[in-house]
Amino acid sequence: MDIAAGLAADANRKEKAVTSFLSAQRRQALDSLLSFLVPDDRAAVARSAGRLRKALAEREAEGPACVLVGYGGGKDSTYTLSFVRAMQLLLADQCGQVFTLRAVTNRHAGMPGAVMENIDRAYRALGMLTDPDCELLLVDGTAVSPFRADAPLPPDVAARNRLDILMTGHRTGADGRPTFCNACNLSVANSFGVAAAHGRGADVIVTGDSAQEQRAYTAWIVQLARQVPRRKPAPRGSGFPRVLGALDDVAHAYFSDIHDADDAAHTVCSDVPPALRFFSIYEDTDYEAGSHWDLLTRHLGFVFDELAFNFTESDCANPALMAHLRGLKCQYVYGRSYQEGLEEYLVFALALMRRKEFPQALIDTMMKRYAAADAHDTLRARVNAFARSAYGLDEEQLICMVHSPFTARAHDLRPYLERRAEDLVPHEKAIHELLRVPPEEPNRNSSLAARLEEISGLHLHQLRALYGSEMRPPLVQSILRGDPHKGSIQTRHAPQGPQITEVISGR
Repeated sequence: MDIAAGLAADANRKEKAVTSFLSAQRRQALDSLLSFLVPDDRAAVARSAGRLRKALAEREAEGPACVLVGYGGGKDSTYTLSFVRAMQLLLADQCGQVFTLRAVTNRHAGMPGAVMENIDRAYRALGMLTDPDCELLLVDGTAVSPFRADAPLPPDVAARNRLDILMTGHRTGADGRPTFCNACNLSVANSFGVAAAHGRGADVIVTGDSAQEQRAYTAWIVQLARQVPRRKPAPRGSGFPRVLGALDDVAHAYFSDIHDADDAAHTVCSDVPPALRFFSIYEDTDYEAGSHWDLLTRHLGFVFDELAFNFTESDCANPALMAHLRGLKCQYVYGRSYQEGLEEYLVFALALMRRKEFPQALIDTMMKRYAAADAHDTLRARVNAFARSAYGLDEEQLICMVHSPFTARAHDLRPYLERRAEDLVPHEKAIHELLRVPPEEPNRNSSLAARLEEISGLHLHQLRALYGSEMRPPLVQSILRGDPHKGSIQTRHAPQGPQITEVISGR
């Protein structure tokens, strides 16, 4: 045997050994995963895998398909990832067909470190970190990088999140959903576009929504997009590419209004493969976390962290901030107590948990957390610490946001100054004069501007943008109108005032 033939034979033996080792690893991962699924779920995996194989068959000649899964690190997306991983492993084991499983995590400042640790444990338990046919990605704005549990959040992403919260909060009286979720939801949509366009592109995006839910969501987006100018021609293809294009129009209009500037930093990527389509697992499986408890907690090591798990979220600390802001509004705007505000939010959030069919054990956990004698002081301290570390915001700046004193020609400036900044009451007229000029005008009162920036957390040009804007702009109201995450509570807007019904939103 000549040297070349010997080298080729040696390489062939090594390739077979690697293939055999990888097959054994995948078989072990599949057996472990299936052992934590009930018979109905194992049957559901097989059904979905068969449907997916047929859906991908038409493009087999182009090489292995790429299946995209959004993985935010919460309980539902953790189950979805496990389900799709089971389909991948089952097809590889039974048919020798392997598709690339691309899991993408869109990051934002509201994700505590515990969420990244949950993601890392799930990847390890599912054998995805060492599988060459698994692409584990982080998306930070428009940047894509390999997943790392300890990867620091880029400063520009954290700064953008902070500014979005402040500018939207000051336009809405710190209402929960618009303040924290509008920008985040558009960012998630963008991450799907970015991840689907990455590399050679994705062929399929897995969703847990039913066909009816997908149609309703698409119709809602199209309705929103009709209210805003179109920026560029609709993307090629039908379905998801066009939805992303409509969302890009909405994002541009939304952020241009919120920031009072043509906003190029907030976009929704729609330059995705024209044939990109959804694959729904809705009809095959049940998301109810109670039926997957052992899978989540024993096999995948999922931890319901006290900061990351709040009400209807298990991957974000922002709902705790929403509750905190309700407490601050009751205390400092309505003149009642912080505790009463938390209790009002608790009534709303527990009803939302029940509406979304959360396991009773998780509802009980949340009730117990807020029922403890020192719960309100503990929560306040913990959430303030989170707001400082994640967003660089102190409690005084949050109190300023719930008053929204600078928006709409500083309509509510006087009561805010009288309650929170008495030293500025004599300067009320000067504040109006400072803010009523266009944002780009030079600052002619540096000491007053510095004081306003300190109490608000915003720069002077941003305060001027708020001054010239309206409360609850039409697009924000349209988004909230179609959002199910709101409800009515009984409250009072003064200590001895009449009981009234108020609609609040949150998570």
